[in-house]
Amino acid sequence: MMALAMNSIAATKIVLTGDSTVNDEGGWGTGFRAQFGSEVEVVNLALNGGSSKSFRDEGAWAPALTAKADYILIQFGHNDGPGKGPERETDPKTTYRANLIRYIEEARRAGAKPVLVTSIVRRVFTEDGRIKADTLVPYVEEVRLIAAEQHVPLMDMYAVTRAQSEALGPEKTAELNAVTKEGKPDTTHLGDKGRREVGILAAKEFVRVVPAAAQFLKASSGTQSALSSPQR
Repeated sequence: MMALAMNSIAATKIVLTGDSTVNDEGGWGTGFRAQFGSEVEVVNLALNGGSSKSFRDEGAWAPALTAKADYILIQFGHNDGPGKGPERETDPKTTYRANLIRYIEEARRAGAKPVLVTSIVRRVFTEDGRIKADTLVPYVEEVRLIAAEQHVPLMDMYAVTRAQSEALGPEKTAELNAVTKEGKPDTTHLGDKGRREVGILAAKEFVRVVPAAAQFLKASSGTQSALSSPQR
């Protein structure tokens, strides 16, 4: 995968865009931010319910372009799929593809380096202990294709969270889940432990595609050793 250089400047700004699996409430944004020192500013604009279509339509994309970001991380898929309603649904090969390419082009024109991010898995297992393939898969596959075609670095969060869950198994993976208002397991969103652990994986993926960012990891947080995530 393509890797990007990072300048050693006083502060580097990373803007996160995406849905509730990235935001600070039920996503990996807080865990990601916690891995870096004060030299890195992480601005999380990810929006509950956001899809590649609605994120722009609701005005959430515009602040990413005016934030003077060094990097804009772009993650959509969970709310682009069937059943999410016409205001959010996209087709992987057509409208979703067009939306992501437009985000890439606009980020570059704004002076930021775009980084594509695949969706984290829904932590639902098959009987043989594998993560169940669901409606996310066509969107994940399309992101990978676009990243290669557009020469954009790819944080493959689907691959690393699938490996994480399958290595842990259903019982331990359940510890990553959020809990619904009814007290039931939420296999899409992340609880406290999930936000931390998946945030570590996200930091690992970012450092993989932006190797110079490793110098900004918090040495005291144990991140360096914790970043030995399951192999894909």
